[in-house]
Amino acid sequence: MAKDVLCEVNSCKYWAAGNKCAASAIYVVSRKEPARRSEETDCKTFEPKV
Repeated sequence: MAKDVLCEVNSCKYWAAGNKCAASAIYVVSRKEPARRSEETDCKTFEPKV
């Protein structure tokens, strides 16, 4: 498992300094079967900052 998960989406409530993801788990889904590129996936962990 990855030690660090990087994220550049600073409008997400899990975004932390250094472009780190502070979520306890990450949920990624495919928008197309089978997904062959990152553009064909979505991060369902995203929650907007309030």
